Order: sequence, then structure tokens, then C-alpha cells
Amino acid sequence: MGHPADFSKTVPRLTHAQFIHCELRWKSIASENNVCYLCVKEPIRMDPTLKAETTAALKQSIPQYSPQMKRAAKYIVDQPAAFGLDPIRETARKAQVSTYTFVKIAKNLGFSSYEELRQPFRHALLSSTDVQSDADWLQDLRAQPEFGPVYANAAQNAVAIVARSLERQQLHELEQIADMLFSANSVYLTAVRSSYAIAYYLHYVGRMALPQLQLIPRHRNSAIDDLNDATDRDVLIAITVTPYSRETIEACAFAKKKGVKLLLITDSEVVSPELVPEHTVVASVLSTHNFGCLSGMMAVVDLLIAFLMKRGGAAAHDRIKSYEKVRIESNAYWVKQEKH
Repeated sequence: MGHPADFSKTVPRLTHAQFIHCELRWKSIASENNVCYLCVKEPIRMDPTLKAETTAALKQSIPQYSPQMKRAAKYIVDQPAAFGLDPIRETARKAQVSTYTFVKIAKNLGFSSYEELRQPFRHALLSSTDVQSDADWLQDLRAQPEFGPVYANAAQNAVAIVARSLERQQLHELEQIADMLFSANSVYLTAVRSSYAIAYYLHYVGRMALPQLQLIPRHRNSAIDDLNDATDRDVLIAITVTPYSRETIEACAFAKKKGVKLLLITDSEVVSPELVPEHTVVASVLSTHNFGCLSGMMAVVDLLIAFLMKRGGAAAHDRIKSYEKVRIESNAYWVKQEKH
């Protein structure tokens, strides 16, 4: 049989979720003798926005999901590469939910099957820049006894998560974040425990470009106490990683109730379904040991500082010079004493 003369009348119009590569869809679209009619006219390509739109839809839907569906949705958002790579049984095992839970999510989002939901995430792996092969120096280390593999694995992981964390950032969103911070009356910054080290560094350097930046809590208060006078003209930056700090999440919720804009720097697009930040900056904290590796988060914070310095312009440069002058005058730096 020949191909239909009028494709528009014989081939059903694809929904957005169905607009995926023909090798997975030809049987359910239109075929004759194992030939996809759509490919004859024009090859079907993966919509490059579908993964991002699916992730956004998941984040928007999470508050309405059951506990099991919330867990599954959060897994997809947090582990997009593993979700795109693993079969459904392995994905369900890792997320600690049933396979049917993922099927329900697929149906809820308008996909015809779990595989159709997974396909945009599989496609995204093709353009991934993750570090996968060992450099020569890593291979040499890996051949060493005992601590050689420990060194090589930790180093490779650190390089990979820095690359992954920087790659996922969007230029236009970082520009929007910088504008939001500079337009605020006050910018509060909070974190506890391991995240506090990142927050301290961001405050120590960032305040030279952004003088309204304040690290809270102050004087052993609670962050909520220090946010009591905050208004909708202010911004809260909160840094937290899994397991998320109760104090930090409660401070975020308190700030949002007061109309304060929220910037989350964290390891997940979804920290708490009830929190709706204006911006979320996500860094990978995957690790080869018992605690999260903060190399990726530090790289992302350094990236944000670079934007602040650029946005601060000459005024930021002058403040840096004034800080340096004060430190020199107060003998802040150790200088080797000359022998007489």
C-alpha cells in the first residue's frame, strides 16, 4: 500500500506529551508495513522543552499528591538522570514506592504510559556533560593501594558535581536573582550546621557588593526573631541541604507569610511542597562518603558572587578597596617580621 496522499487527514494530531522520537511511537501513531508515515514527511524530534515543562508540572502538582506520589515526584525532580536511565522496577526501589505510583503520575500529567513520561529524561542524557572517564592522574591514583581509590573516587565525584551544578544554572535566572537582591531594602541570609559555612562565606564576600546583606540569626537569636521586621520589600536567602533543617524551613515559611521574597540555595527543586520560592538554585551534593559533598554548592555560590560583583559595579569595587584598607590598617594580615 502506498502512503496516504493527505497526511493531515490520516495521521492523528500529536499531543505535546506524544511528540517524541518515532522509534518508540511509530506503532501507536500511524504505520503501514512497519513504516512510520510521519517520518516519511518529516522526522519526529523530541521537544527540547518537554523535560523542563514536565519537571515544572511535577513541582506544581506535588502539593495535591498523596504521600507516595509526593515521594515519587520528588525523586523524578531530584534524580532526573537516574529516572531517565533506570527501568521502572529499579526506579520504584530507589524511590521506595510502588511501580504503580509512577504509572499514576504519568497518567496524572497526561502521558499515555510510564515510558512516555521517562522518554524526555532519557533524551536529556544524550546532551549531558557529566564527567565519566578518568583523567590519567586519576587512573594513576586508582592503581595505588588503600587510599588511592578513595582519593580518585572523591576527586572524580567533586569534579563531576561541580560541572553538573554549574551546567544546570540558567543565565537569565541568575540575572533576575541579582536584580531582585539589589532592588531589596534588606537581604537576609540564613543557614545552620554544615550549610552555615556556605552562608558565612557568601555573607563575608557578598556584603562588599551588596551592603544590605545580613547574616541571621544574630547574637544567638532565632532567624524568625531577626525576620520580625521584614517586609515585602525584602528578600530571604536560605541555604539548606538534605536532611533539611527545621529552623531554616520554618524561617522560610515565616518570611513568606510576611510577603518576603525567597531565594533557596539547596540540593532539590522541591524542598517543602508548601514553600513556593521566587527562585531556587540547585546544586548537587552527591558524595562518596557519609556526608554531602559541598563542592558543587560552593561553586554555585561563587557564581552568584560573581554576578553580585558585576551588578555592584564601581560601588562594589570601592567597598572592596575600603575593606582592604581597614584590614591593612588594623594589621589583620600576618606579616613575617624582619630580623634585626
